[in-house]
Amino acid sequence: MKKNAKPIVLISSYPPRLCGIGTFTEEAREFIQKLHPERNVFVISHTDGEGDGVFPIIDIKKRFWWKPVVKQIKKLNPHVVHIEHEYGLYEYVDDRGMGDGNQGFLELLDAISEYPIVVEPHTIHGRLRDFEENFIYELCNAADVVIFKSEYQKWRLNWTFTQRKWKMPSNIIIIPHGARPDMYWAPEEIPKLKEELGFNKLKYLSNRLVGLVGWIQSNKRWDILTSIWEEVATEIKKKTGESWDLLAAGKMRDLNHLSDYQKYIKEIELLEQKGFAHYYEFIPRGEIYYKIMAVCDFIVLPSVDETQSGTLARIIALNKPFITTAPMEGLTAQTLESEGGFLFTSRKMLKDKVIKLACDENLRKEFSNNLKRYLKEVVSWEVVARQYKYAYKLARLSKIKSIPVNIPPDF
Repeated sequence: MKKNAKPIVLISSYPPRLCGIGTFTEEAREFIQKLHPERNVFVISHTDGEGDGVFPIIDIKKRFWWKPVVKQIKKLNPHVVHIEHEYGLYEYVDDRGMGDGNQGFLELLDAISEYPIVVEPHTIHGRLRDFEENFIYELCNAADVVIFKSEYQKWRLNWTFTQRKWKMPSNIIIIPHGARPDMYWAPEEIPKLKEELGFNKLKYLSNRLVGLVGWIQSNKRWDILTSIWEEVATEIKKKTGESWDLLAAGKMRDLNHLSDYQKYIKEIELLEQKGFAHYYEFIPRGEIYYKIMAVCDFIVLPSVDETQSGTLARIIALNKPFITTAPMEGLTAQTLESEGGFLFTSRKMLKDKVIKLACDENLRKEFSNNLKRYLKEVVSWEVVARQYKYAYKLARLSKIKSIPVNIPPDF
């Protein structure tokens, strides 16, 4: 433990919990620590978090779950408090099944208001519910700096607040979802990866692979691609003479998605029996997540409910061309910004885009190069960590010197 400099304290879910925000925080912490070697970067997590410098004390079953958090923060006396927010992480539900609307979270912010506070909400939809509008308004008043992931979220919020005649907050900064800059395998390394994963033993599996990779959930809609894959693969073979297979890889984490999971897996098994696909089960986190994606020529990421995506961050890290749903908020925004993939709005459009990308190696290279540039210049965790550092500076100036945060709108 470093004794001199005040620590940076992150508040979030954290591994081994199977949670996208927990994994996000684990990666963010790694790169924040690299940029601040003089400071400890601690995590206050829910009770199922683990690891060095992790304080697993958030018990959301208790109405005043935030009180132990306040005590721990006062003990740590932080340089800044950086909170990852998603409504479900901080929602207390009483014996009647009634939620508190994240009231406890706002009470936490009030109780630690003497410290510089940065909050990074992970759910900022374009069309907000009344509750969300009010929560974001109160959040921006309580925090020194609020981090949105995309510019569209900010200018859409401006429109929403204007219609209610509310003052638009000036303390919202845009920092994109980070992606690792150190997870890339060159083409000549892919055969070794396939051998490591055991794919070389599957004689029916082609060298050309389209990936469906990640947590298997209802909103990911794997069935959109699996339902047309045999037809798509057959047409690609006619056009190019190459055999392409579907690599579906992941695992279910929520029993509420069981019926859709079973449906998706049944369709993949039927394709596998015909020699068109392979299902590989693994927990999507850690290095293996990247390795599975690395062996694919491109990735399809269908989703019907997403404001941002850790899966897309991994696709970008690997410079993998991709096809994803539109209009879908963060997915659409990053596809347009990166110029690294296609968007689809219908089953036919998905079919056409998959065939086009499979049949055009030069286009795949162009998309990959675009993603390489986008990673280096925009979304690398090394870039994002520096932007976090700037946000911390603004928060400290606001709290300690009463210098207001005034970040102008993009347009």
